[in-house]
Amino acid sequence: MPINADTLNSLVPITQFNKGQAAKIFDRLKTEGQLVVLKNNAPSAVILSLEEYVRMSKAEKDLHLLQSAKKRISDNGRSENAIAEENFTKASGAIGEDIEDSEDA
Repeated sequence: MPINADTLNSLVPITQFNKGQAAKIFDRLKTEGQLVVLKNNAPSAVILSLEEYVRMSKAEKDLHLLQSAKKRISDNGRSENAIAEENFTKASGAIGEDIEDSEDA
């Protein structure tokens, strides 16, 4: 973990929890988003605000979708499961107008 001013300001000794100061720590999360808990003067855990957790979860999901899209683009339809549009319309009985009128996936 690189040490910078933000990191130093986000450090919370575990003794603050032991001294009943958890409410103050959780209040800090409202403005700081994440805090690093120190145990024996070493980083031991990270506490995230709910907003930061949701943001990170969405970013992770977006990354997985991006990786999947990149793989599909690099495969460029060479997948065994890929079906040409013409074959799909024949197999499904759909006509071009049906496809154009349908919503995007």
